[in-house]
Amino acid sequence: MAAFEEMGVLPEIAKAVDDMDWTLPTDVQNEAIPMILGGGDVLMAAETGSGKTGAFCLPILQTVWENIKDIESGKTAKVNKDAPVRWQLSYSDRDSGMAVTPDGVRCQSRDGKAWQGVRANKGVTAPGKYYYEATVADEGLCRVGYSTTMASLDLGTCKNGFGYGGTGKKSNCKQFDDYGGSFGLHDVIGCFLDFDNMTMSFSKGGQDLGLAFSLRSEFKGKAFFPAVVLKNAELVFNFGDTPLKFPPTGGFVAICEAPSNCTATGLTKASDQDQVLKPKNNAPQAIILEPSRELAEQTLKQLDLFGLHVDNPKIRTLLVVGGVPVKEQIRALSAGVDIVCGTPGRLEELINTGQLALQSCRFFVLDEADGLLKAGHEKLINSIHASIPKLTPDGKRLQMVVCSATLHSFEVKKLAERLMHFPTWIDLKGEDAVPETVHHVVLHVDPRDDDLWHNLRQHVQTDGVHAHDNVRKGINSPETLSEAVKMLKAEYCLKAIDTHNVDKAIIFCRTKVDCDNLEKYFNLRGGGARNMGNPYSCVCLHGDRRPQERKGNLESFKNDEVKFLICTDVAARGLDITGLPFAINVTLPDEKSNYVHRIGRVGRAERMGLAISLVADVPEKVWYHGEWCKSRGKNCNNTRLTSEHGCCVWYNEPQYLADIEEHLGVTIQSVGRDLKVPLNEFDGKVVYGEKRGNTGSNYQTHVEQLAPTVDELLALERETQIIFIKRQYGKIYPWER
Repeated sequence: MAAFEEMGVLPEIAKAVDDMDWTLPTDVQNEAIPMILGGGDVLMAAETGSGKTGAFCLPILQTVWENIKDIESGKTAKVNKDAPVRWQLSYSDRDSGMAVTPDGVRCQSRDGKAWQGVRANKGVTAPGKYYYEATVADEGLCRVGYSTTMASLDLGTCKNGFGYGGTGKKSNCKQFDDYGGSFGLHDVIGCFLDFDNMTMSFSKGGQDLGLAFSLRSEFKGKAFFPAVVLKNAELVFNFGDTPLKFPPTGGFVAICEAPSNCTATGLTKASDQDQVLKPKNNAPQAIILEPSRELAEQTLKQLDLFGLHVDNPKIRTLLVVGGVPVKEQIRALSAGVDIVCGTPGRLEELINTGQLALQSCRFFVLDEADGLLKAGHEKLINSIHASIPKLTPDGKRLQMVVCSATLHSFEVKKLAERLMHFPTWIDLKGEDAVPETVHHVVLHVDPRDDDLWHNLRQHVQTDGVHAHDNVRKGINSPETLSEAVKMLKAEYCLKAIDTHNVDKAIIFCRTKVDCDNLEKYFNLRGGGARNMGNPYSCVCLHGDRRPQERKGNLESFKNDEVKFLICTDVAARGLDITGLPFAINVTLPDEKSNYVHRIGRVGRAERMGLAISLVADVPEKVWYHGEWCKSRGKNCNNTRLTSEHGCCVWYNEPQYLADIEEHLGVTIQSVGRDLKVPLNEFDGKVVYGEKRGNTGSNYQTHVEQLAPTVDELLALERETQIIFIKRQYGKIYPWER
């Protein structure tokens, strides 16, 4: 029970697990539960009986319960009906595929085929000059601008809508003309509306792009509303309630400052948000699709067992399969359902007839996905996925879980690539591999021939394992070299950041105290934690930090308020952080599979990533608090070795590196102390964090990687032939001597 609770599982669910006599999580549960609880998409492959069903049922049940509890207790954002209506995107004046967060400033559409539009809940009329900003928050296509309420939500395709698109075109009445150049991820677009001169213009990154539209006389006295249309994209608006990135000049004011006599009301009602946040009875929060009735029944039974002690509210589950009168299922949906587990035929029937709604779905699970695809259900899967909003009403992203007999089947890979959001692969049946978009290198740290550490002793705080050892300059004892490695690693971590101009990275340390010490050193070198100009601004994430602090630190990192996230392996599990350009392993993991999990956080979405590991060439004495440690490391100062009933061990990183290389079947490139990565090793020049260019074929590189295996096979073949000849003829040939 305690093992599950350590992963953040509710005590009520942990008690149900205990009732089932589950002592420890299985491998797949240990990997998947934190990932799903953390908000990530997960692809998993595991043997029958591995606990795969529990691996997704448990975290889904918990997340759904927590969401319902938040709504009932009023923790989710709600409209204060007595407060003035603030500027935000409309919950009514939008296409069905456009999701809007409760704060009304972020919108998203994951429809890759059709444009989805939305307008603001308020607009402006003459006189005056008004401005707002829109920031591109994810890849995709978008047009942003102004329109009247008479305009099509497909901005720029009718006479009443005016937009500027990411392709560098301005548009009105389906007339697309070159303007301002293209824009994309992280670009800030300023939208200017000048009623005094009846003009509209835009800016990119604060740079004025010039006149875009001269408004015709028919628009005098008309109200214009901020508007956007998206195709598989995400945008964040700033109407001026918070400081603008590029404050306007020339008499323009933030649109939220428009006087009341120049403000028009749109189609949003104050009650809309409450309706959006509270799911309808027939709109479940999770849909689990199974290829057969038997599997659906097993999964539902698992859900009910996990929810045995979960109460106030009770999670309502429903089995949706054929062979049962459909009226019973419709009656259950009308009464209220939170999780639906079903088979394709009956699910499709209920969705098509409108009896089962998808607007509140936050989990879409494909169990035995290879079986679903083989049975010809890909069209239904695509249809359901397209109908589910990809951003839930409370601002959470739709999560997908895909289970398959093998993740390496072409069909499953293509489906995951098309539907899932940077999924984490949990493949307990296949082999780990490093994506081609990730360059990973090691720097060997050896204090025996690197005296840089002599100058660091007064600055780098270490973990204290050598507090009672005779550690001093001039005595190259194992303890002295171990202490030196700790100091050198802190310095080389900063050197890696400086060398590669790293502006965002996740940094892995082995223990919580290592994280704290590295954070202190970063702040010391950067001028202090509260210094806005700190080039090494960072936050920590580990089990000793309070939950609220951990949440705040993670949000600061995600929102680019700090550059570096320093964490342990355990704390990093389940983090939904994607597209990072850099990762640094201050210490190699002692579990070889964790290496792939760590560096797999960079180089996603076809963007190049670099992972640097700092490997000690000498043994390093480290903390190791086992069951014998009463405090499990909390304020522990027993620096003796575990063989002497202490809490320390000698860490052998060269051996861990060898294990990782054997596991991956590669030799990881080493770099010198200048930390320069030889570009020719990776097919030419790359810019980490940007999409990989057409720099030539990787064929030669692959041949070189396969060469040792081919040589080994050749040697085995030769040995086999010799053994055969000896047994056949009883002779020894010259080449055997």
